[in-house]
Amino acid sequence: MRTETFDIIIIGSGAGGGTVAHALSSTAARILVLERGDRIPQEAENWDPEAVWKHLRYRTTEHWRDRRGRRFRPYTHFCVGGNTKFWGSVLYRLRREDFQAVEHADGVSPAWPVDYETMTPFYDRAERLYQVRGQHGVDPTEPERGPYPYPPVPHAPAMVGIVEQLRAMRLHPSALPLGLLRPGASGGCVLCDTCNSFPCRIHAKSDAEVCCLDDALRQPTVSLWTNAFARRLLTDPGGRRIEAVEVERNGDVCRVEAPLVIVSCGAVNSAALLLRSATAQHPDGLANSSGLVGRRYMAHLATMMQGFHPFRRNDTVFQKTVALNDFYLRGPDDGYPLGQIQSQGRTHGVMARTVAPWMPLWAFNAWVARGVDWLAMSEDLPRENNRVTLAPDGGIRLHYQPNNVTSHDRLVAEMRRILRQLGFWVVMAHSHRDRNTTHQCGTLCFGTDPASSVLDPYCRAHDIENLFVVDASFFPSSAAVNPGLTIVAQALRVADHITATHLT
Repeated sequence: MRTETFDIIIIGSGAGGGTVAHALSSTAARILVLERGDRIPQEAENWDPEAVWKHLRYRTTEHWRDRRGRRFRPYTHFCVGGNTKFWGSVLYRLRREDFQAVEHADGVSPAWPVDYETMTPFYDRAERLYQVRGQHGVDPTEPERGPYPYPPVPHAPAMVGIVEQLRAMRLHPSALPLGLLRPGASGGCVLCDTCNSFPCRIHAKSDAEVCCLDDALRQPTVSLWTNAFARRLLTDPGGRRIEAVEVERNGDVCRVEAPLVIVSCGAVNSAALLLRSATAQHPDGLANSSGLVGRRYMAHLATMMQGFHPFRRNDTVFQKTVALNDFYLRGPDDGYPLGQIQSQGRTHGVMARTVAPWMPLWAFNAWVARGVDWLAMSEDLPRENNRVTLAPDGGIRLHYQPNNVTSHDRLVAEMRRILRQLGFWVVMAHSHRDRNTTHQCGTLCFGTDPASSVLDPYCRAHDIENLFVVDASFFPSSAAVNPGLTIVAQALRVADHITATHLT
């Protein structure tokens, strides 16, 4: 088997891996980034709803199994930039309370081993790196912070009217923090209606490829291998260090050695990689002395909602600019947190038809043209039985059942009430429930106690001294805002730590 050697191997090129590569590219270390997929071409299909949503042009073709053993095709993408290529660019900081233990209607969200103040300077850097646009001082749940690097994206006229109505209800709508590059400027974001879940054809979305990896690759010390699948992590005879990564690339298998390995495959696949890498010293998978590898899987409880009025045509193009956090920390009835509400990118008829494929497309086109789209999102609580395992054939099995459903149902009910008060005749709602693979997190949680966590507060494995995991695997709780910015901020924090402790 052919062997190659580097100083650092990074497995995955998304929010975690891409950011770490960028942050470490200024060092003298020879860095290899392994990406299972390839670059997404800039092509007309990038913005084609039928190509993206009907034909699933960019989604992985592999299938996982759910808790009942049924096969399903997960919403995940293997490509340079990872799932950031398809995110809606909402880049929130966790609220200060999210780092603390919080009681919910259905259980307790545990505290993190770091607090908001620890993360603040890295959030500041993350927002600059990903060019986040927002307005501070409006959101009632916003933690202490300085101004955003860039001003918010203005609301479209129809959304301005909705914001005014929400304020008249004594609610506090605020601007969504968005990672968009130079909106309205030559060569910048054109504020189209294919941002959410679409790759940007003009590379004007703040994703990991555009903001981090392309710049890192300008350094002669950084290399990227595409179509390179990390099959296993190989340990030394004592089982305390990773010696090499076994890589399948374009049909060939090789051994890549490095004194430092960073895994950034996403919460599901990072856990699966450690489980696949079991040895005699680690029979239950690498870094698994706690028994928690793959456990505590979380995904937000997320319900897509649409307010419909038959006589109001919605001509808004870029709709995703409004947030409502009035129920984030405290609901109106029993005082438990409910979650967040966001306006969403425009739904296209072919997208809506995936829910009811027997209906004619013209009916959905007529419907969505008169709708305004929203997302109600609640925190998913960690449960050990919600977990990633390996099926007998080596594939991934996701044992997942949403919890904190009581709070989420109340949030959805609140949003129904609000939309009807806004004058919409009909409110539609749809959720993926137990097959939700967006905002996945928690399978390799970090903490100070090796008996109750997999990683330390700098995301180094307690059991493997040269293994770091930098993606949403490390989250002890899921909070109720998009996880992307927190992954980026922690990646910057980990990179600083590696530079100070391993590269001096």
